[in-house]
Amino acid sequence: MFWFLLIAMVVVVAAVTLAVVGGGGDDGAVLPDTEPEHLVDPLPEHRPVARADVEALRIPVVLRGYRMADVDDVLSRLSAELAERDARITELQTTLEGSRKRLVTGGQGPAPQAPAAQDPATEPSDEEPRR
Repeated sequence: MFWFLLIAMVVVVAAVTLAVVGGGGDDGAVLPDTEPEHLVDPLPEHRPVARADVEALRIPVVLRGYRMADVDDVLSRLSAELAERDARITELQTTLEGSRKRLVTGGQGPAPQAPAAQDPATEPSDEEPRR
């Protein structure tokens, strides 16, 4: 019985090895070579990137993680979008502050300055100095 099980195990291992290695297929290869998966840039070119665009973004996985070039491309695109939005926000805030100053002064000259807060150490106190 022992010899039968040993021979059966050797036959099964040999059959699996031949199947994996591809011993005698019609083209000699078991698995065809596949094209590597590349990132198709789903970020829109004609409008600003929205939250849904970032959530839908899927970077292809390779043997050892992600392709650095794909990740760098996405990050540089997102950083450019953020810089553009920050510049626009700054521009709008500046415009808003200018409009507020004109409303306060009635459209004449610069807005009056608010009195600067004095340092507590230099503020005059109500107490008499002790002698």
